[in-house]
Amino acid sequence: MPRGGAFNAAAMLWSCSLVSRKKKPLRVLHTSDWHLGRSLYGRKRYEEQEAFLSWLVETLAREEADILLVAGDIFDSSMPSTRAQALYYRFLWRVATSSCRHVVLIAGNHDSPAFLGAPKELLKALKVRVVSAPTAQAEEEVLVLEDDAGVAEAVVCAVPYLRDRDIRTVEAGESPEDKERNLQEGIRRHYAEVVALAEARREELGGSPPLIGMGHLFTAGGKSVDGDGVRDLYVGSLAHVPASVFPQSLAYVALGHLHLPQAVDGAGRVRYSGSPLPMSFAEAEREKVVLLAEFSGGEVVTRGLAVPVFQELERITGEKEALLARIRALREKGSRAWLEIVFNGGEIAANLREELEEAVRGSSLEVLRVKNERLAERALAQEDAQDTLAELNALEVFERCLSAHEVPEAQRPDLLLAYQEALRSLYEEGSARQGAPGVEPTTPGPQS
Repeated sequence: MPRGGAFNAAAMLWSCSLVSRKKKPLRVLHTSDWHLGRSLYGRKRYEEQEAFLSWLVETLAREEADILLVAGDIFDSSMPSTRAQALYYRFLWRVATSSCRHVVLIAGNHDSPAFLGAPKELLKALKVRVVSAPTAQAEEEVLVLEDDAGVAEAVVCAVPYLRDRDIRTVEAGESPEDKERNLQEGIRRHYAEVVALAEARREELGGSPPLIGMGHLFTAGGKSVDGDGVRDLYVGSLAHVPASVFPQSLAYVALGHLHLPQAVDGAGRVRYSGSPLPMSFAEAEREKVVLLAEFSGGEVVTRGLAVPVFQELERITGEKEALLARIRALREKGSRAWLEIVFNGGEIAANLREELEEAVRGSSLEVLRVKNERLAERALAQEDAQDTLAELNALEVFERCLSAHEVPEAQRPDLLLAYQEALRSLYEEGSARQGAPGVEPTTPGPQS
C-alpha cells in the first residue's frame, strides 16, 4: 500500500475511534438520603455508613460513571458530628481522584444550608458542586458540566430543598388549603424559572447536552411505608407536589426525600433513588439501590444497582419460646444481626428483656429494642400512661390531646393540618439557622 494510503487509513481509524468515544453513553449515578450520623435506637451506624461510601466509590469506577448526583439529606442532623463530617469529606476526596468527572450535591430538609454550603467554593476545585439553598439569582442552580475536552455533556438544574419562606409570602387569613395551594404554586414557579434558564443555556451550547433535574421534596403519589423513616409531618397532603411540576424538557429528574426507590411518573423519568441503608427494622427486607441513568441519542435508560447489606437487621415477632428459638438459630450460624424483638405471647413476661439479653450474651448479636405488646396492653387497660416518647411521634401525641379534650371529629382534620404545618416550620427554621459543626444533637420524635 502507498505510504499516503497507509496514512489515510490510520487517520480514518483514529477518526472512527474518536466517534466511538463520543458515542459512549453519558452515565449518571443517582443517590440520596445518606443520613450520615444517624443512629438506630441509640446504636451509631458509622461503620455501616463508611462501608456504603466505600462501595459507592468502587461502583462509580466499575460502572464508569461520569457524574454523581446526591439529591439531599447527606447528613441526618443540621449539626453533624465530626465523624460524620470526616466520612463525607473523605468520600468526596476519593471520588475527586477517581474517573468520575463531576459530583453535584443539593441540600435536603435535614441538611443545614449554611453548613453544607460553607465550603462550596473550595469543593469546586475538586469538581464537586454544592447547591445548598435557593438565592435571588436562579441561574446559580443551573450547572453546566463539561467533559475532559471542555465540551458540555450535561446541564443540571440543581434545585435544593425549598422551604416555605423561600418560595411564598405568607398572607393574613390564609386557610390551610390556600397555604398548600400557594406552596405548590411556588415550587412549580421556581422549577419553571430554573428550567427556563437551563433551556436557554442549553441552546447557547448547541442544544445537545441533556437537561437533568434534581430536587428534594415529596411528590404526590410517592410511596412511604410505616417504619421507612420519613418524618410524619411530611406524610400528609401538605407540601406534596404533582410530578407535572417538572417540565417535560427534563430528560431525567433525580429526587431525594422518600426512602423507597420508585418512579413517580408514567414515563419513569422522575425517580427517587431511596435511602441506600434501611432506616428502620421495617425496611430490613427491602432491597436498597442506587440508580444508574445512561443518556445516549436522546434516550435515557435507568437501572437499579443493588446496595449490599452491610449490617444485618432482623425483626423477630412471636411468643417467648419462638423468640428464643430464633435467637439460638442466629447464634448457630454466627450472625452479627441487630435485633428488634416484638413479643405478642399470651403471658405478661415481665422479665423478657433480661431473658433476651441472656440469650444473646457471648454472641455477636445485639438486641436494640424490645417491644412487649402484652405489657403495653395492660398499661392501657389500667389507663396508666406508660408510653414513652420513643413509642410515640409528635402527631400521635397531638391526636391523643385532641381525644383527651374531646375535640369534635369534624374539627380534627383542620387542626391536624395546622399542627403539622407548625411542626414543619419549626423544624425547617431550626435546620436553616443551625450550621456550626459540633456534637450530634438528640432530636425527639421520628426522623426522615
